[in-house]
Amino acid sequence: MESKSKDPLHGITLQKIVETLVEHYGFDTLGELIPIKCFTSNPSVKSSLTFLRKTDWARKKVEELYIKSRPKFN
Repeated sequence: MESKSKDPLHGITLQKIVETLVEHYGFDTLGELIPIKCFTSNPSVKSSLTFLRKTDWARKKVEELYIKSRPKFN
């Protein structure tokens, strides 16, 4: 029997997380929810990924928002 991971982010890439949040909220609302420069100043998925891969605290906030918002994506 295979055991399922209890990690809600298991198998989901950071790129998928950011793209899903941007699609659902847009950069304007995302920048209000998580006020970091990569969402508020000349935002793009690419620049956001670059920043989030280097900055653990910001990545954690994005992952938490994704987990909290997941029921809204369906």
